[in-house]
Amino acid sequence: MFSRRQFLQWAAVTTAATGYMGSLTRVAAQQRLTQDDLLKFDSKGSITLLHFTDVHAQLKPVYFRPPSENYGVGAFEGIPPHLVGEEFLSHFGIKRGSPLAYAHTMVDYVDMARTYGRLGGLDRTATLVKAIRAERGDSNVLFLDGGDTWQGSYTSLKTNGQDMVDCMKLLKPDAMVGHWEFTFGEDRVKEIVDDLGYPFLASNVFDTEWDEPVFEHTAFYETGGHKVAVIGQAMPYTPIANPRWMIPNWSFGIRPEVIQANVDAAREAGAAVVVLLSHNGFDVDQKLATVVNGIDVILTGHTHDAVPEAIKIGNTLLLSSGSHGKYLGRVDLEVKDGRVTDYNSALIPVFSDVIDPDPEMAAKIDEVRAPYEDECNRVIGKTSGLLYRRGNFNGTWDDLICQGIMEERDAELAFSPGFRWGTTLLPGDDITIDDLYNQTSMNYPSVYRLEFTGTQIKEILEDVCDNLFNKDPFFQQGGDMVRVGGMAYSCAPKESIGNRISNMTMIKTGEPIEADRSYVVAGWASVNEGVEGPAVYDLMENYITRHKVIDIPRNDTVKVIGMN
Repeated sequence: MFSRRQFLQWAAVTTAATGYMGSLTRVAAQQRLTQDDLLKFDSKGSITLLHFTDVHAQLKPVYFRPPSENYGVGAFEGIPPHLVGEEFLSHFGIKRGSPLAYAHTMVDYVDMARTYGRLGGLDRTATLVKAIRAERGDSNVLFLDGGDTWQGSYTSLKTNGQDMVDCMKLLKPDAMVGHWEFTFGEDRVKEIVDDLGYPFLASNVFDTEWDEPVFEHTAFYETGGHKVAVIGQAMPYTPIANPRWMIPNWSFGIRPEVIQANVDAAREAGAAVVVLLSHNGFDVDQKLATVVNGIDVILTGHTHDAVPEAIKIGNTLLLSSGSHGKYLGRVDLEVKDGRVTDYNSALIPVFSDVIDPDPEMAAKIDEVRAPYEDECNRVIGKTSGLLYRRGNFNGTWDDLICQGIMEERDAELAFSPGFRWGTTLLPGDDITIDDLYNQTSMNYPSVYRLEFTGTQIKEILEDVCDNLFNKDPFFQQGGDMVRVGGMAYSCAPKESIGNRISNMTMIKTGEPIEADRSYVVAGWASVNEGVEGPAVYDLMENYITRHKVIDIPRNDTVKVIGMN
């Protein structure tokens, strides 16, 4: 978006103009920040890449609180994206109280949210994309969708993703990749891909019978007078993080050797620029940039990380464009003599109250939501405090879900998966069906009730913890830690598997969880086939409706050991 100097100047100017900690009214703040401000950019060369990822079926503007914990381990400790709050602001030179501070951190979140309003909205994104295409010329712009697009809302669940497919067609992406898309099942994915109108790329998805690629792996474009190759990479651990039985005939994996072969083939075919459109996650792609040669740009998704500008690893630029439609990533490239010689990059925060909605997209959103609008807006309760999901160890939405499933399923303990998708509600907000499904919309929602021994509970926590904190990012799956209800524990992320989890105790009694004793545990989103139990969204609707006003106390039950 800006050069680094311009970026820092803009952050400082908007801070001075808008004040600190929401001291201005929303109207005053909006008067200081304009759509033209957001679109200002120090353009480079003739190629513009636009990146949009992990929208999770959010058609309308949202609140989405950034994480309060995002720990990195090994070589990735203390560097982007593993910086939050004041450390993030200091590292990127962003002033506290500025629009960028609100867009990127949880600092003063409620006050800032009330000042600057929601972000995202596909109609606002459409406005930005059309403006940049008009400025640069259609033939100079590639708009790339990083996946996790079709899943995550009431309407996407009810339409099997068709609401998102229909709206995204108006944005005219040049290619996309996938992850949660696969939870609609093989047949539905194939049905949509056949009618998509643009490539669904996945270099790492192979047929299990013949070991042949299931989807296209590379798409070529003449952009800005140069040949550009876009290689797609689906989430490599899809059959582990999500149910394998939904996609039994496809295998995944990182497959760096396959990526390298496709990069080499693209270069041999005359590509001056090679882009990896990836759903690997930030740390996986940081490592991938060091083991695969010849990638100019990696546009990464999956871990929902947002950095204000691309980072450079060797000769590869890496940009992560956040989630839930909050940002539009932009990378401009200058190419001479068949290689990238200069660039500029940034994220454009999609301040929904500042950006004019695109009329065509707004009308389409209204159309696809119309059959469901009354149900989506049905109020089932109210929250007295902030409800959010993101953070490595807990969020108040999942604390609420754990409370609900323990009570509704008469369980001693509860597990809620560490999904990074799910929007935020401010204190005093109504809770609607839309809000509930933004946390729970999925095709395997059954809430189980089982018995686990203390040993099994520790093994589960250790396994999930290793997926998050393995020092080799190629063994990370990209979510947050499973949330727990009814118990406390300590976690040492830097330790090895089997040694991270300790001091497990029952909150109600303060007694240690015994290795050999069985405990009644309720949870949801099991990847096993044939799980029995009520759907989590039905169960939680009953719970919230009965309690009417939701008050989630501060959760200090997880103690993190050995991290700065």
